[in-house]
Amino acid sequence: MNYGAIKNCDIANGTGVRVSLFVSGCRNHCKGCFQPETWDFCYGKPFTEDTANYIIDLMAPDYINGLTILGGDPFEPENQKALLPFLKKVRNLYPQKNIWMYTGYTWEQLTTVGQRVCTAETKDILGLIDILVDGPFIQEKKNLRLKFRGSENQRIIDVKGRRHDDNIGEHLQVV
Repeated sequence: MNYGAIKNCDIANGTGVRVSLFVSGCRNHCKGCFQPETWDFCYGKPFTEDTANYIIDLMAPDYINGLTILGGDPFEPENQKALLPFLKKVRNLYPQKNIWMYTGYTWEQLTTVGQRVCTAETKDILGLIDILVDGPFIQEKKNLRLKFRGSENQRIIDVKGRRHDDNIGEHLQVV
């Protein structure tokens, strides 16, 4: 897996002050994407053990609320394989900090067996994160007043609160 950027002290991609990892690779190719360079799986630098440890060190201060992973798309199957062991390590070291993930795929695509993005790693990843922002960016539904999402079709899902419930029902709106 490659990544395009790591941001420390990010306040735009989740609640509080966060460390954000922008992974490379996305097959959605949303019209109006704010980072089309990240569609390329080879964009940026390789995500190595040193990269993972760097992010873990950035998360250490008390003022860091958590980690956000976006892209590209972290739920591309190639990215899931690399992210699962990293997320396990983050969750183990920082159980009190939350993890947000952004994806252009929907919860239903991620949890339906037979969908390309529903892999052997998907359920475990969903079990490690707290918040999932799902759905493709749709330029015609763009709304700059929305918090933590770009278009009105995207949902902010409280995965942690629904870990024991495969039917997410209503999605959480973060105000």
